[in-house]
Amino acid sequence: MQQCIPGEEDMIRLGMFLGTFLKGEEIIYLRGELGAGKTTLVRGILRGLGFTGRVTSPSFTLMNVYDSQPPVYHFDFYRLEGGDLTDLGLEDYLGKKGITIIEWPEIGASDLPQDALIINIELVEGDYDRGRMVTIQASGPEHIKLLEELTQNVPTGY
Repeated sequence: MQQCIPGEEDMIRLGMFLGTFLKGEEIIYLRGELGAGKTTLVRGILRGLGFTGRVTSPSFTLMNVYDSQPPVYHFDFYRLEGGDLTDLGLEDYLGKKGITIIEWPEIGASDLPQDALIINIELVEGDYDRGRMVTIQASGPEHIKLLEELTQNVPTGY
């Protein structure tokens, strides 16, 4: 699934759309350069789950936990040195009843499950003032089924 997202509010709307399909136990990998809109998408996902609190990037804390239903475990690996996940306790969150969202998954890729929803966010023509091209892919049977459901229900205008 690939969509051009023209602005920040549209990215939030896309996240809200995604959030309404998430049940828990999903793993989502967000890829994109700094400022591409990864955390904005997470903000939308949480809004789609009914969460009304503040959503921030976990760049300095490495992880934020949001008390939504289901809970969201939001990781940001950008500042991890050497991609070492051993002391992070990630295995305590993967597979729990909740949604695990990881920004910069390529940093710890060798230690992460392959079964996931993968969302790539790219700047259109490399310009921060233009839209974003969002590509959603999936691996593993549950995430492939989720992607098929998303694709069948995507509203017009995306």
